[in-house]
Amino acid sequence: MEKELKYVDMVEQPISMHPKKFALWLFMVTVVMVFAALTSAYIVRQSEGNWLEYDLPEIFYYTSGLVIISSIFLQWGYFSAKKDNLASLRVAISMAVVFGIAFLVGQWYSWVALVDREVFFVGNPAGSFLYVFTGLHALHLISGVIFLIIVLISTFKYQVHSQSMNTMEMATTYWHFLGGLWLYLFMFLLLNH
Repeated sequence: MEKELKYVDMVEQPISMHPKKFALWLFMVTVVMVFAALTSAYIVRQSEGNWLEYDLPEIFYYTSGLVIISSIFLQWGYFSAKKDNLASLRVAISMAVVFGIAFLVGQWYSWVALVDREVFFVGNPAGSFLYVFTGLHALHLISGVIFLIIVLISTFKYQVHSQSMNTMEMATTYWHFLGGLWLYLFMFLLLNH
């Protein structure tokens, strides 16, 4: 009888996840599917020929470093929030935003470098794919920077602390996801270029 009660108690307890976190995970899965489809299309189209060969902009190496540094700052912010160290939290999120914006500026300059090399959005699929990859990622990163700014503002209103971590956890998860997505895209381009 006692075993039956324990089993019933376990069955009745729902899996708990904040609805906003669940929505974020669904969104990230969707983004993964979009980029998986695009990278698959890249490989298929590349095998058909008529493919412009060009060197990737060197600035991609720097922007990769910037996105890694921004993730490190955000992780520091996450740990600071868990310890209620609001001063460190604000500095960390501010630095993550600065490095995130620097990444976006670097991506813009990568497009300038591509144009200088006469790699355009139209005229050859190789260039088109690169612009689509970097452009879509930049759009997602802009949303991430906006999210970080919202979290930063929330820290000044004392809404992010050890007892209220939901927004910080979501921002950290999304930002690390964007960083990982960029590193995947960069490695994909290096290996399949």
